[in-house]
Amino acid sequence: MKDTVFEHALPGREIEPRPGFPYAPADWNPSVAVRTAQAEHLPLGDEHWQVIRSLQDYYARHAEEGSVQVRDLHDALDERFHAQGGLKHLYVLFPGGPIAQGCRLAGLAAPTGAVDRSFGSVI
Repeated sequence: MKDTVFEHALPGREIEPRPGFPYAPADWNPSVAVRTAQAEHLPLGDEHWQVIRSLQDYYARHAEEGSVQVRDLHDALDERFHAQGGLKHLYVLFPGGPIAQGCRLAGLAAPTGAVDRSFGSVI
């Protein structure tokens, strides 16, 4: 499945390409996400990796704007994963919050205002 909301080239940005994770932070690799997920008792599946890629891509595209706004990221994730159930589905995948927990797994700093208040609330 091709990302329509998140897939963009970044002209003028030098990002070290990594197979499957072209926009990952320099100090991140998939084993970091696996270790973090294990510590949080979260089994990672294909859908988790799609969200991680989407978060990394979103951050890479919006880094030049200064800071990522939680509301904008929230809306972008809801739109990107709308066919799967949007944010409700993402909270099932990431009970610690698709933004807060997802950013931890993706090696990103969660935006101001991202909290884990919904932990377990949608099941």
